[in-house]
Amino acid sequence: MKNKEKRIETAMIHNHEKAEKYDGSLTTPIFQTSTFSFSSAAEGERRFAGEEEGFIYTRLGNPTVRTLEDRIATLEGGERGLAFASGMAAVSAVLIALTKAGDHVLCSNGLYGCTYGLLQMFEEKYSITHDFSYMETEEDVRAKITPDTRCIFIETPINPTMKIIDLAMVARVAKEHDIPVVVDNTFCTPYLQRPLDLGCDIVLHSATKYIGGHGDVIAGLVVGKKAFMDDLAMSQQKDIGGVLSPFDAWLLLRGLKTLHVRMDRHSINAHDLAKRLENHPEVKQVYYPGMEGNGQFPIVQKQMKTGGGVLAFEIEGGKKEAQEFMDRLKLIQIAVSLGDAETLIQHPATMTHAVVPEEKRQEMGIGDTLIRLSAGLESVEDLWEDLEQALKDV
Repeated sequence: MKNKEKRIETAMIHNHEKAEKYDGSLTTPIFQTSTFSFSSAAEGERRFAGEEEGFIYTRLGNPTVRTLEDRIATLEGGERGLAFASGMAAVSAVLIALTKAGDHVLCSNGLYGCTYGLLQMFEEKYSITHDFSYMETEEDVRAKITPDTRCIFIETPINPTMKIIDLAMVARVAKEHDIPVVVDNTFCTPYLQRPLDLGCDIVLHSATKYIGGHGDVIAGLVVGKKAFMDDLAMSQQKDIGGVLSPFDAWLLLRGLKTLHVRMDRHSINAHDLAKRLENHPEVKQVYYPGMEGNGQFPIVQKQMKTGGGVLAFEIEGGKKEAQEFMDRLKLIQIAVSLGDAETLIQHPATMTHAVVPEEKRQEMGIGDTLIRLSAGLESVEDLWEDLEQALKDV
């Protein structure tokens, strides 16, 4: 069976590399080396000239890292993947590659706080401007495109409001203007959503989250067409140097083997908790893509396998009540990040999105009572008992 014929659950587990290549090792070895020797000076010359395949130096390529890059490219349906030292290293590399001084980036109306901070730095230092759009209709997208727009950057679901962007719709409009669409697919992973299949051009991940899955690695991944990815490798990855270590690549390869099983459980737990929270008298609003009452549910059905493992909700009161509620939790951990086996909860306005000015946070829907929860793999009954006891004194 060829790899492209494998169903995604199988492709996550079975290696591109044949076991006999590594003396029968079923698991990809960790090539913990900084450099690679050449059989001759002429071989070194050919490799540096790009005339011969082979490894030179781990910043330029490594067998363990390459296996991961090939695997994520297959899972996302792209031509080439690249691995970076963090999700933000991946975001930075892509945006630097696509823009120059004076250009414009159109974004979904809601971004991870550090992505927002990066765009602010671009504007202050390089006059690369950005605008936000709700992207609810084709007209919304067209209205914000300028002659200087060089890319459209989307999160969906948006962190932390869980709003959904219709990727196929945005891709149609973008193609009218020959503008690449970049999608941060961290919340979904390729198991739940494949943006390239929907017409988008570049997909990236904070692999720290679900792909790693165990809270023990920081990493970023990017997938796209070979020509763009080759350029990204030879410029941003090689020269800026935010590369992934072989050991961290090995951890991600391990995480991928159980990704589909974990994502199913994360999604089941999140959906169950969202339904229970929706019926709790101290909860004002629940935001979860997988709820049928959600007005964006038809888009979810079209482009996502499930609603995912993250939800957000607002409780009665203000910031004080929200923080006191979190402090009363006994099992659920107060921590940023998501996608771990443990259920994590955080307060976006004062944590992940604290860098965003208050006025802009409010416009994005990030108020002082908004709480984001990443459902883990525990018993949902234990999780609900913890939430319920913490909500009693709101």
